[in-house]
Amino acid sequence: MNRIFIVMIATLFITISGFSQKKKDLIDQVTQLKSKTAEMQAKLDKMQAEKEINLEDELQKFSYAFGVGMGNNLKNMGIDSLSYDSFAAAMRDVMLEQEKMPLSEAQNLVQTTIAAKQEAVAKEKSAEGERFLAENGRKANITTTESGLQYEILTAGNGPIPISADKVKVHYTGMLLDGKVFDSSVERGEPISFDVIGVIKGWTEALQLMPVGSKWKLFIPQDLAYGPRGAGGGEIPPYAALIFEVELLGIEK
Repeated sequence: MNRIFIVMIATLFITISGFSQKKKDLIDQVTQLKSKTAEMQAKLDKMQAEKEINLEDELQKFSYAFGVGMGNNLKNMGIDSLSYDSFAAAMRDVMLEQEKMPLSEAQNLVQTTIAAKQEAVAKEKSAEGERFLAENGRKANITTTESGLQYEILTAGNGPIPISADKVKVHYTGMLLDGKVFDSSVERGEPISFDVIGVIKGWTEALQLMPVGSKWKLFIPQDLAYGPRGAGGGEIPPYAALIFEVELLGIEK
């Protein structure tokens, strides 16, 4: 009986000792893991600090400014994303005269890609305008002319109607179909004067229908606006139908 009791005590002691050792090992592993985590975080912090731009440094400032210019040009051409690592690698390779692609091949690839991108965007913009105008033209308060120009009379004037040889004074606000304002004499607080035939076709047509004192909302198809060239440094995309609120203030002699 005593022998059995002694064996049981010994077994229990071994079990407790084993458990204590495992607990100690686990604590050591957790401590090591925390240490490694802190070490990795320090490395990440250092890498992040090295990536931060210091615009007080002349070379970094010039490099960043150059990137801003190129980025805006790319956006205006319809490019909305790049592999930035590949882009930076190509710039570095050219500087070191180690480029992996001939300049002629690179230029051809860029031109082809941009042309395809712009054509896809243009088709979508053109189709978007056609859908909008088709739906808008069904409204009772909208008049559609033979050319496709649409207008809504907000205020009916009773003054003289300009002819093509006239110069007019107007207030206006120009918008894309989503309502984004790209230009407004109203916001500037200063009306503008111009020749009736010195503006886009949609305006020229509308002005020769509006009595002085009128305020109209114009819905202009892309072929009566800026067509494939767009305008405003990218503010007005190619093939975009446009909306203008136009107030005809007078005819200038």
